[in-house]
Parts: sequence; C-alpha cells; structure tokens
Amino acid sequence: MIERSDISDISDISAKAVPAEVRQSGQPMLLRGLVGHWPLVQAARRSDAAFCDYLRGFGAQTRVGLWRGAPGIGGRFFYNEAFDGFNFQREIGPFGGLLDELLAGSPDALYLGSTELDGSFPGLRQHNPLDLGVRDPLVSLWLGNRIRVPAHFDLPDNIACVVAGRRRFTLFPPEQVANLYVGPLDLTPAGQPVSLVDAARPDLERFPRYAEALRHAQTFELLPGDALFIPSQWWHGVEALEPISALVNFWWRQSPAFMDTPLNTLMMALLSLRDLPPAQREAWRALFDHYVFDADDRTAAHIPPAARGVLAPLNDDSARQLRAALRNRLNR
Repeated sequence: MIERSDISDISDISAKAVPAEVRQSGQPMLLRGLVGHWPLVQAARRSDAAFCDYLRGFGAQTRVGLWRGAPGIGGRFFYNEAFDGFNFQREIGPFGGLLDELLAGSPDALYLGSTELDGSFPGLRQHNPLDLGVRDPLVSLWLGNRIRVPAHFDLPDNIACVVAGRRRFTLFPPEQVANLYVGPLDLTPAGQPVSLVDAARPDLERFPRYAEALRHAQTFELLPGDALFIPSQWWHGVEALEPISALVNFWWRQSPAFMDTPLNTLMMALLSLRDLPPAQREAWRALFDHYVFDADDRTAAHIPPAARGVLAPLNDDSARQLRAALRNRLNR
C-alpha cells in the first residue's frame, strides 16, 4: 500500500477555484487546505457543538434519510449474513435529531449519505462556495460518526472536501476490480457495487487476491479543510475517524447528460453476451472493440453521413430515439 500523505499533495492551490489540471489529471490528488476558509470548517475547528449549531441554521427541521446500524457492526454498513438484505435500517427524520444523537455520542452507527445541499439545506452552499470550473456539479453532504464505507466506485469525477473530523480514504485503480471481490451488482447498499473485503480486517485466506490490490492502493488521511480529487471509476473506501465526521462532495461528469450510466450496458451484456459460447464471445469482443472502445472518426467514414444512424455522433434527440428503440426491443 502506498501512503500518500505527501505525494500528489497540493497545498498552495487557490481556495477560489480548482485548476483544470487537477480535474483532468486522471489520478487521485490531495488538496491540502482547499476549503479551510469555509465557515463550515471554521465552526468544526472550534468544536463539534459549534459545527452542529452552524448546520442547524440551514435546516434543523429538514427531513433527511438516515442509516442506523447496531453498535455490533463496528460502523461498517454492509450486507446481512444471508446476503438478502443489509445490516442497517433506513429511517427518515429531522436533521436536527441526527445532530442531537451525534452530539450525545449515540452508540449506534449513524450515517447521512449523499444529501443534496441546494434541496435540503438552502444557503449552505452559497456560504461555503467552491468554483470547480464545471457546469452544474451535484453538491452533497455526508455526515455520521465512526462509520466505514466499503470500497466502491462512482461514475462522476469527485472532489471530496472534509469539513469535520478526520477521514481516511483508500483508493484502488479501476483495473484492480478482479482483486477487490466485488459483491452483487443488483443488490447493493446504495446503488453501486461494493467490495466484500473488510478493509480494517482483511481475511486474506478468503480473499487472497486482495493482497495484490493493496499493493496498488493509495491511502490519504484528510483533516478538516482538506479535499481529495477522486477520478471517475476509481474504487474508494472511506473510514471516519472521529465521533462526528462530515464531508461535502462535488460530483460532475465529463460526458453529455443524455448518456446513460455504463452500468446499464454491463447489465445488458450479462443478459445477452456473458453466456454465449467462447468463440461467439470473442467475435463480439471484436465488434465492441471496433464500434465502442476503439471507435474514432474512421469507424463509419465509409458510410454516407445521412445513412450512419446510431454510428453518427449522438445528441439529445438521437439518444432519446435510441433509448426508445432499445426499450421496444426489450419489451418484446
């Protein structure tokens, strides 16, 4: 495992904007003190109570979704033993009630995941701004006590800004997927597949290839005010190291809004490709390479432009038509 406490570390970045070279690097990057000027961070540096009081001013009565786990799960939100559900319960309640429980030191594992700022906490984003130089980022709050989130990936690029408590991130490059022992694709805690390995206590007898994943892992420990750029598709597990820990993250895509998540394509491939005879799978691999992974301006150059159909560059209208055609085929 590579400790990244002082590698890929930028500490002199402007707090008003994130340079394009960070967003386009394709590699994790630690941004020390990026949001240290935020009032939210300043409140957290004073005390947990000051931090919670600051948040109350933006929506104490807001109804939020909460995950609650028994003390015995050790903060690790995961599957139940039968793998037919999860080891936590989902609740909805007032945001102020969650803050009260956190300040009281509740023994339960408490987790407010990905709650969009503009819709749930009006004004919080405006008082704690960050210019990413991207259009319409999704900005969300994550809050809890000593919780652990298994390694997973996100489609959007991500800048995670720690605003309270310390957090440890463990990142794996996308090509390590085979060594992470990923769980079910269609039953997931929060929508994205997760690694089944307990990163705090990895069972290398059960998951021997995880040792290879660790050789490629990068770990980052962030303090309040620090931020981490997590590129699209990089697997990342997160551990909160304090009784009250929070981050604000910014998600954005470098692709048009009309594009579906590629996870849908993967599910379709499981339906139609995976169980074909090996020779047929290899033939389809060649087609996918030609039309998808190696596609360029030459792929359909021999076809008159008016006749290229789905091989032409997609736009909102053509993507809508293609989606409707696929829906009709699937419903046959």
